[in-house]
Amino acid sequence: MGETTGEQRPAKQGGLVKSFVAGGFGGVCNVLVGYPLDTIKVRLQTQPKPSPGEPPLYTSAVDCTVKTIRNEGIRGLYKGMASPLVGVTPIFAISFYGYEFGKKIQRRSADGGNLTLPQISIAGFISGMFSTTVMVPFERVKCVMQVQRNSGHGMKYKGSLDCAIKLYQEGGIRSSYRGVGATLLRDVPATGAYFGVYEFLLRRMTPEGKTREHLHPLSILFAGGMAGVFFWVVAIVPDTLKSRLQTAPEGMFSGVFAVYRNLMKHEGPKALFKGVGPIMLRSFPANAACFLGFEVAMKALNDILP
Repeated sequence: MGETTGEQRPAKQGGLVKSFVAGGFGGVCNVLVGYPLDTIKVRLQTQPKPSPGEPPLYTSAVDCTVKTIRNEGIRGLYKGMASPLVGVTPIFAISFYGYEFGKKIQRRSADGGNLTLPQISIAGFISGMFSTTVMVPFERVKCVMQVQRNSGHGMKYKGSLDCAIKLYQEGGIRSSYRGVGATLLRDVPATGAYFGVYEFLLRRMTPEGKTREHLHPLSILFAGGMAGVFFWVVAIVPDTLKSRLQTAPEGMFSGVFAVYRNLMKHEGPKALFKGVGPIMLRSFPANAACFLGFEVAMKALNDILP
């Protein structure tokens, strides 16, 4: 907050802590708005390959949604949400903290000068590395919970906590953190695009001589939504590989590149983009809500603790 169109002012004292708190609130907004479509995305990405002559389990995002509701009710769309809701506060909090930290260290190296858009993207790269340390176990549980009905082995896990405990019991910390490389491959470049696009649009929409506090909430929603879209333009392929790796039986793949080779051999390049429809439908409203939540929380914190 409080940055002009062409200027990056140094963060206020306590800016890192405020970014941490406001980022957590923004993340909660993101999950509440976008989770049902995330479930559809993961189910499309991880559905088993049909036998010759048989139709796929889901023919489209709409078909997946209809079958999920018919078989499991509306609650099926929110299956596993406890894990990201519990984890989303530290994940998004650390993401926004890492972003502010990345900007802060670059301001120091530039003697407090303005940050360019490439520098903003570098701060986003740093954010992606920060958030991955917390994100992976929650993403693992979320993906496993979302697809367990499709696995053909019944309901192995009673809930997110039960899933997390059993995954750890079966394979220790390596099982809980399966997919860390794929998550880094997804989040480091995509988060750079995420914050870069958001900042670019805010600068373009802020009137000359004004601050972003003067922007209409619809402008924040638009910039946040577009940031989410660009995040997934960059992230869709590594996200598919991550979902496959995190939901595969223990020992099936040695890593993300083994997943890629297997997918190319048996399903072809189109499989890398499964779920792109619900991803793009979800990305705009979920991230619009995230950034609006962040900006509202940051403004409130600045008013309470100037």
